[in-house]
Amino acid sequence: MILCDPKWITREHPKIDRIASPWLIRRFIDAEAEFIYVPFNEVLPKATELNATPFDVPDVEYTHYEDRCTFDCFIEKYQLKDPALQTMALIVRGADTDAHHLASQASGLWAISAGLAYNTRDDHELLEKGMLIYDALYSWAKYLQKEKHTQNPVEHLLLEVLNRYLKQKKGAEKKAPDWVRDLKEIIQDQIDINLSLSLKEVSEELNVHPAYLSREFSRHFDDLSFGEYIRKLRIEKAMKLMDTTNHSLTEIAYLTGFSDQSHFTRIFKKQKGQSPSDYKKILLKGKKNPNS
Repeated sequence: MILCDPKWITREHPKIDRIASPWLIRRFIDAEAEFIYVPFNEVLPKATELNATPFDVPDVEYTHYEDRCTFDCFIEKYQLKDPALQTMALIVRGADTDAHHLASQASGLWAISAGLAYNTRDDHELLEKGMLIYDALYSWAKYLQKEKHTQNPVEHLLLEVLNRYLKQKKGAEKKAPDWVRDLKEIIQDQIDINLSLSLKEVSEELNVHPAYLSREFSRHFDDLSFGEYIRKLRIEKAMKLMDTTNHSLTEIAYLTGFSDQSHFTRIFKKQKGQSPSDYKKILLKGKKNPNS
């Protein structure tokens, strides 16, 4: 164990990074570490008052950086070389930043974490339950990565055949089903409210199976997955807020549903080819020189 600050403080209502990072601290850095969850705007004042180290909030030492999350930050800061932790880091990062392509387990970790947070209202109880999940994930990463649940490859072959058939069928069908029109209306209605729609929620409202909806969504929405399409709308809303309000980029990130400003910046730059700060500078320059 590495001795460090005994108290840590972060935002309330954790899901991924604010559970995974405390697990990492207690298991590999300081077994006696204490964690405090408070509303976002109270993190820094309470950190000073309680002599606690803030994490997973903007502009502190332990937080998101580049395309990495706070879990990565702790691994790098304390030079944790365990290969199992490196495997876990990709999964945690993928789940926490919606980059599920980084690891096949990322979407599963997100689903379990979101469900656990939904069922558990007390943050400290949630942390203790989450510790069990990350203990299990570490054991898998350390000892069980090469084990398979099924030994028979026939099921995988059948799935491959089905996927090829669906791709062939994709080009043959031209008329969009009724649910596409209804879904566009649902998403449009939510744009100015929260943009926090989930695939499960819309599938229930449309009475369409979520697996079918997930598979067919991209055909009718600009070749984007459900998550990609929602992120596209979030970025469009953010651009509108930058043009019409005086909100800071941190405020805009939270208003448009991103976990923090670094996540917002990464997605914005990926979609628009420039950072939101550069985009905002161009907007301000245009307003100062309307005839230029």
